[in-house]
Amino acid sequence: MPSISFEFFPPKTDEQRAQLDRAAQQLKGLEPEYASVTFGAGGSTLSYTGDTVAHLHREHGLTVAPHLSCMGGTRAEISALLDGYRAAGYRRLVALRGDLPSGMASHGDFRYAAELVQFIREHTGDHFHIEVAAYPETHPQAEDALSDLRHFKAKVDAGANGAITQYFFNPDAYFRFVDDIRRLGVEVPVVPGIMPISNFSQLKRFSDMCGAEIPRWIAKRMQAHGDDVEAVRQLSAEVVAGLCRRLLEGGAPGLHFYTLNRSRPTRAVLELLH
Repeated sequence: MPSISFEFFPPKTDEQRAQLDRAAQQLKGLEPEYASVTFGAGGSTLSYTGDTVAHLHREHGLTVAPHLSCMGGTRAEISALLDGYRAAGYRRLVALRGDLPSGMASHGDFRYAAELVQFIREHTGDHFHIEVAAYPETHPQAEDALSDLRHFKAKVDAGANGAITQYFFNPDAYFRFVDDIRRLGVEVPVVPGIMPISNFSQLKRFSDMCGAEIPRWIAKRMQAHGDDVEAVRQLSAEVVAGLCRRLLEGGAPGLHFYTLNRSRPTRAVLELLH
């Protein structure tokens, strides 16, 4: 199997905590390279990421990669997070620009992920392996595809070691993106972000927000199964496993699964890849 990694989000209720524990218990047996935890931006949620990362590391024995975001974080706050993560023995980070949380009028001290990566390097040297985000179908707020590629190169020039992509369902978008950055002289590994399909209407909402295109043939085949939950589940796993197969055969260095704190859809995909 190729290298795999999983993304989780910080739970906020007891029910969500139990769900995360179930998912981590089920998925850690697949021996992921690491598990990343998304960044709760703004105010008290700053602590949720650190608490969740510590729990996954201590209770489940996972190698962890906290997300860090520019949004709402001052230099002092981010310095404190970095110091804490280094003291805890973590060696990986995912550095993102992030979205401005609702109700917040201003950014933190960093406007772009490249500035955040540069700050992490200045503050911690080479201690952390830093992943950044990549957008095979172009960042939804980018002026155009070329400026988006330049922004990506700036993050790598600032010190990023690798990238994880936004999820997508068109493998050609990934291969074209990799070709484009290689032409710009960027050589870091780019790991495809994979979204297992558990709820198609939810996926459509996510995709509309983040600019990920769902091919028409997938939508039409999902519609054909209507309310047949088992048929939709099987088709979802087959579609995503087929995407993963194409990516790996084409040279993708690994797979990063957006689990949404559920194990079943991700496991269904990986079982078909064996």
